[in-house]
Amino acid sequence: MEITDIRIRILEGDGKMKAIASITIDDEMVIHDIKVVDGEKGLFIAMPSKKTADGEYRDIAHPIKTETRNRIQTMILDKFRQESGQ
Repeated sequence: MEITDIRIRILEGDGKMKAIASITIDDEMVIHDIKVVDGEKGLFIAMPSKKTADGEYRDIAHPIKTETRNRIQTMILDKFRQESGQ
């Protein structure tokens, strides 16, 4: 699997959510609405999710392997830092 494109939309304001990202995989599939969040331990990504009937949030799409999640997170955060000047 290769991430062939990353798009970042920087959000204005002082909230914890800093940007929304979309990734293209193998020039064939896109995952939208990946959030870039500034948490207590620094920046991290949150995969797209929806609220369930019991009020919890469940990911709609997410990597199965930790290595894949780490690779996606690193690539998105690098692109965010590049575009935001951080």
